Amino acid sequence: MAAASFSVTRRFFDDKNYPRGFSRHGDYTIKESQVLEQYGQAFHALDLALREPATKEEKAFVAFCRGERAPETFFEKTWNKYRTRINTAKRVYTLSGDVTADASGNEDYSGD
Repeated sequence: MAAASFSVTRRFFDDKNYPRGFSRHGDYTIKESQVLEQYGQAFHALDLALREPATKEEKAFVAFCRGERAPETFFEKTWNKYRTRINTAKRVYTLSGDVTADASGNEDYSGD
């Protein structure tokens, strides 16, 4: 990777989806967490076309973001994992049933 690729001036945090940080959530390995924090600002800007790609690696990354090719590098796979995790709807589980109570307070669990 070229020294100028994915250069940023600040770390990347996603307080909405990962309020305790990437490494403390359990979705990512230590290396993936470090890459997201260190280069996530660049990944985000390139993905949203807020920044023009300056190097060959960044141009390849943008092609991956646009869906022109599958993720190949560790950076691309990590960003793809991040995008998948934040765009997947969270499942909500509830417990419900048909429990009726008679006048004495006894619950009837028969599916009458």
